[in-house]
Amino acid sequence: MTAKIRPSKGAPYARILGVGGYRPTRVVPNEEILKHIDSSDEWIRSRSGIATRHWAGPDETVAQMSVEAGGKAIADAGLTPEQIGGVIVSTVSHLKQTPAVATEIAHLLGTGKPAAFDISAGCAGFGYGLTLAKGMVTDGTADYVLVIGVERLSDLTDLEDRATAFLFGDGAGAVVVGPSKEPAIGPTVWGSEGDKSDTIAQTLPWDVYRDHSAEEVRFPALRQEGQAVFRWAVYEMAKVAQQALDDAGVSADDLDAFIPHQANMRIIDSMIKTLKLPEHVTVARDVETTGNTSAASIPLAMERLLATGQAKSGDTALVIGFGAGLVYAATVVTLP
Repeated sequence: MTAKIRPSKGAPYARILGVGGYRPTRVVPNEEILKHIDSSDEWIRSRSGIATRHWAGPDETVAQMSVEAGGKAIADAGLTPEQIGGVIVSTVSHLKQTPAVATEIAHLLGTGKPAAFDISAGCAGFGYGLTLAKGMVTDGTADYVLVIGVERLSDLTDLEDRATAFLFGDGAGAVVVGPSKEPAIGPTVWGSEGDKSDTIAQTLPWDVYRDHSAEEVRFPALRQEGQAVFRWAVYEMAKVAQQALDDAGVSADDLDAFIPHQANMRIIDSMIKTLKLPEHVTVARDVETTGNTSAASIPLAMERLLATGQAKSGDTALVIGFGAGLVYAATVVTLP
């Protein structure tokens, strides 16, 4: 006789309950980047929209930045660390293969013994983590899940690479996902295009150091084929964003805010035009002062919009992340 498995029981829906962010104290202007590459402040601003970025100091580790952002998100949600049943960390810049940094973060936050794991989905990582957290809450495996996007991309930046030296920043952003009586996180449109995986990649695999001394090879860094990535983001990601709107049953006119991955101001402007966003929609432009922080960029931008009053609790926002893989994830959410 086949045993019957009891179905799981969770909340009918899930929502973002709180948000928190952490930006390192050191602010790096374009002038500092220009010490290493042949370029100009005008060129950097015109190509990316970036004026400054934050770089972490020795004590601002991936774990420590995550604890700062995660603690703020938990407090913003009106919860205590002990209530967190899951910790999901999206990062590409935690330089230990194992264990997952999520377990260390969970311990430092005082969360007890939650499910804790890392994911690697590049700049779409926050959207991936948010989707997983939503599933955990509605499935009943956790009441509250902490989702963190965190990067120390300064560790993986080649300061002599004119194409990427000015792009990347450090920081951590976090949200708490919990139960909701009504839909507040829409269906996720996500996917990958692995045939383009070489367009954003690490220059060297770690096993190079097994066969060579550190003196023989440069430390791995991030590289990208800028024009190829730009074209893909401009022409394909607007379609993904529109699909997320359609799947959520809302139109561009229904939006209060648009929070895209903070990769490039020109990409953001192009998506606004293609999606025909009305003027009343607040658009996150955190990239100007924070740079590209990969998985951390969307929650950091969300936190800033709410903290500055540019967006408010209950607003409807479209979020979309896209990057190395190439991977992407978009959804419509109600802001906490």
